[in-house]
Amino acid sequence: MVTVDREQPLDYAGLRGDLAGRYHPTPSAGATVDDELVREDLAALDRDGYLVWEALLSDDQCAAIRAEVSPLLGHTGRNSFEGKRTQRAYGLLNKTRLCDRLVEHPRVLAVLDRLLLPNYLLSILQAINIGPGESAQLLHVDDGFYPVPRPHSPLGAATIWAIDDFTEDNGATVVLPGSHRWGRREPGDADERRPIVMPAGSCVFFVSTLWHGGGANVSTGARLAVTAQYCQPWLRPMETFTLSVPLATARDLSDDIKRMLGYSIHPPFVGAVDGMHPLRLLERGREVGR
Repeated sequence: MVTVDREQPLDYAGLRGDLAGRYHPTPSAGATVDDELVREDLAALDRDGYLVWEALLSDDQCAAIRAEVSPLLGHTGRNSFEGKRTQRAYGLLNKTRLCDRLVEHPRVLAVLDRLLLPNYLLSILQAINIGPGESAQLLHVDDGFYPVPRPHSPLGAATIWAIDDFTEDNGATVVLPGSHRWGRREPGDADERRPIVMPAGSCVFFVSTLWHGGGANVSTGARLAVTAQYCQPWLRPMETFTLSVPLATARDLSDDIKRMLGYSIHPPFVGAVDGMHPLRLLERGREVGR
């Protein structure tokens, strides 16, 4: 706990830089994206609460992810929200490297860099396979479990990557355009529900305050997607990645992903380990061969 000396004003600026030490912030991969593209993306988010990018992954990349992720899919959901005919694979960062490119895609990071505070975190990474006969998911907002009254600025954002085509029949994600601005209001029958129809290799990005849900799958085939969700650096993520991803694995991840897993500091010292920057934990493990 920081004790404030009434005679000496607390040096917040000094505290903010103290634990950073030699781990100075560096630009994310989002810095490579043209500023005009990012401005257009942010304008769409501000207006609608979501946007769609097509052709971010090739057919071959989608096929490789499908082949890698499909054997990891577990039993169907434990409740109607998870989906009684929907399979999920959690902890993908510890099971495959093929989804790393989705977590840290430059178009995603370019928007997150402007939407959230520095050192924002990855909240969850999972594959979702909606099977035939699945009913529509309950409409929800992703930050609804944080006790912050609406309306409020987004506490996070999410991406859903289409590994298979998203169609109106096979469970395409449904969004309510503009609902990210609502206060305590909940969806009604008269509100527009828009299925995100997009080809494989596309990605829908939306803020955590947008009402949305998985669509019903009335087709004869399954619909595979990978979703990565992100949150502000001062919030607790849905998955505790510092436990689910071993140090030996985390050490070989990119700097962007390490930061998003929690090997970073939210100023002045949130996220420290034994009074030190958490990256020192990775370095110390390397030194002793762990």
